Amino acid sequence: MFGLSKSAKGLIGVDITSATVKLIELRRSGQQFRVESYAVGPLREGAVVERRIRDMGEVVDVLRRVVDRARPHSRRVAIAVPASAAITKTLTLPASLSDEEIEARIQLESDKHIPFPFNEVAFDFQRLGLNARFGDQQDVLLVACRQQDVGQITDAVTQAGLEPEAVDIETFAMERVCEELRQAAHKQGAPDECIAVVDIGATMNSFHVLRGGRIIYSRDTVFGGRQLTEEIRTRYGLSLDEAGLAKKRGGLPEDYFPNVLTPFLDTLIQQVGRSLQLYYTAGRNPEVKKVILAGGSSVIPGLSDRLAADSGMPVEIANPFLRMKVSPRIDIHTLAGDAPAMLTACGLAMRARK
Repeated sequence: MFGLSKSAKGLIGVDITSATVKLIELRRSGQQFRVESYAVGPLREGAVVERRIRDMGEVVDVLRRVVDRARPHSRRVAIAVPASAAITKTLTLPASLSDEEIEARIQLESDKHIPFPFNEVAFDFQRLGLNARFGDQQDVLLVACRQQDVGQITDAVTQAGLEPEAVDIETFAMERVCEELRQAAHKQGAPDECIAVVDIGATMNSFHVLRGGRIIYSRDTVFGGRQLTEEIRTRYGLSLDEAGLAKKRGGLPEDYFPNVLTPFLDTLIQQVGRSLQLYYTAGRNPEVKKVILAGGSSVIPGLSDRLAADSGMPVEIANPFLRMKVSPRIDIHTLAGDAPAMLTACGLAMRARK
């Protein structure tokens, strides 16, 4: 079940990661979005591994609690599979083909485009318009993944009492929300200016370069905020929740920075530098002009300043809600604190239309 077209108004984006379940409900209000509800809930370690659900009961229980806390108006949900689980390909087909004929053509030629047995595949497509070189041809975006990857996440939200409206790819959600970040910037750069987004999760950090609203380079590294949380917990005898709060606020003894935080920041900044280096050596790629930090660990004290000094570029903390209206029942300060970690969920909910 894929849905590349926009959904009806009032849509919930749900992002299930290795550490949390994030939910946000957006509705279009004129030319803007309005945040109607949101909530975040922690997952037990091991419930989700590499974006795949290992403990369905834990995920469903947390998702139910998140829904109860958010009290969304809608039940319609957009969810995403990781880019690593999906294939995307632009096909060039005769412009005269109807949707039914395009679907039949994809099925007939599936072995050329899809590296899975066709009876195990969920796919969708979207017309992109006439081909730039051949006026009698059209470009068609094909997206496909294994049905088991789609079925697992749709089962989770269905068991939690929600209605899966569309399945997206995380890459598309990231592109959608990064365009919102660009437009919300006080000093907008050129539309085709390159920006790097560093998304620091619990166990992974993802490095994306975007140009003209499209991701042109990505690299994932197995290193995330959980390593720092565990180090703080072990060194200072804290609970996991206390260590997580200390990580964000810096509320630890004086030796916190040199003995715990500094080695973590050194490793993370080295990895970002390595990703930038690989991006530039991959080809004649345009220069990155700005870095946006996202993810739950992006607000670690000192990270943005250290990265700006090391890279020589401006560094911002992601907040996709700057231009959005917010329901009065939401604490805007809490929302702002969670904003850097809400990019995927927000990008999914932005599929909502008027």
